[in-house]
Amino acid sequence: MPGWRDYQDNLKRAARRDRAFRIAIKLITASFFVFLLVYGIISGFAGSDRDPAEAHHNDVSKPAVKAVNGESSRNDTRKILHKEEIQSLLSGRELVNIQDKSIKVISDGVELRVDTSIDIALQQFILKKMQRSTSRYIGIVTMDPLTGRILTMAGYDKNDPFANPCLDNRFPAASIFKIVTAAAAIEKCGFSAQSGFKYNGKKHTLYKSQLKQRTNKYTNRVTLKNSFAQSVNPVFGKLGVIYLGKHALEQYADAFGFNRRIGFEINIAKSLMHVSDDSYNWAEIACGFNRDTRISPIHGALIASVIINNGELVEPTIVDRIGDENDHILYRSHVTLVRRSIAPATSRTISNLMETTIRSGTCRKSFRGYKRDRVLSKLNIGGKTGTIDNKTHDARYDWFIGFAEEKNGPEKIAISVVVAHEKYIGTRASQYARLIMKEFFRDYFAKNRQKQEKSVGKS
Repeated sequence: MPGWRDYQDNLKRAARRDRAFRIAIKLITASFFVFLLVYGIISGFAGSDRDPAEAHHNDVSKPAVKAVNGESSRNDTRKILHKEEIQSLLSGRELVNIQDKSIKVISDGVELRVDTSIDIALQQFILKKMQRSTSRYIGIVTMDPLTGRILTMAGYDKNDPFANPCLDNRFPAASIFKIVTAAAAIEKCGFSAQSGFKYNGKKHTLYKSQLKQRTNKYTNRVTLKNSFAQSVNPVFGKLGVIYLGKHALEQYADAFGFNRRIGFEINIAKSLMHVSDDSYNWAEIACGFNRDTRISPIHGALIASVIINNGELVEPTIVDRIGDENDHILYRSHVTLVRRSIAPATSRTISNLMETTIRSGTCRKSFRGYKRDRVLSKLNIGGKTGTIDNKTHDARYDWFIGFAEEKNGPEKIAISVVVAHEKYIGTRASQYARLIMKEFFRDYFAKNRQKQEKSVGKS
């Protein structure tokens, strides 16, 4: 039998266990409430810094809310708009030749502010330089190739002053399509810039006899680089008939965005390319010797951006952001990669072909002396021209698409210009491109100098 002392010891031990249990319960409860408090504070900070447009972009499982209504400001609800809704919102406003960075639109009785990506100073410069008296159409698009931001969208339509030629697909692509053909030939057939080809006859004709593999004393020999720069139709016709064929031409046209809807805040007509089963048609398509392959100037800028952007095709954007009357952000643009159209190595090869076009090809007259120019000498410049008459031969379509990039810095632009000359040839597309490149980078270099001077002054 346990004694009295043992009984007292057991009571003390039981009391200590009970006291320890109660203390443990209190500590656990206090820790839980501290955890909830800290978690709430952290979540609050994270939520306050998160942009609503970014939140919508990252959480793709949540459906977008329809356009703003009168309840938004009362409930302080931030509603996010899709690009499709922006198209509806901006329907009837083509945003061509705009003179203000921001515009006002009304949606369901609510005033919204649309901030565009347009470089107003550069756009005004272009509008002043437009030679309208000799032109039926002019479409000029300048774009940041890395982000897709449209910097200028300037146009002229002699028959309809409210039309926007920059979004119109009525223009035959002509030799611009040689960029697509060259990319296919490099990747499908393993050709390089120095690969040699033969052709008979003139450079700018395309007879069926010129597509035959024959060699005689009249045969001309040329590299892929020079045939691209000089826009030699028989060489590119042979690439289409002998080396590529229908399937490859269709595949690479698709990769560059033909026959596809282009995601944009404004509706854009699809650029069109159709290949028949006729092998001569393959030659016509490959060298651009036809009027059925059609393209818009904005798509031309996208093609140029693929070359300067390591083969990546990005969606264009002209709206930086949209806010309501309480400055709630309803839409904010972001970089959207459509696809990798071509390999980076291929884009570098075609960039080389386009630079040769400026130095010694079809652009050499328009860019004469650029290496001695104070602004242009600091740039790597590439381009491709294309010319073809309309069906009634009373207008001549004149194309330039290309790029300019800083030699010792990150800045670059893509440019697309189409001009439909009438009886007289006015300012050519390549001349517009040179003017734009010089103006854009002159301003860019001046701003950089000002920043450097301010930095030195502060130090």
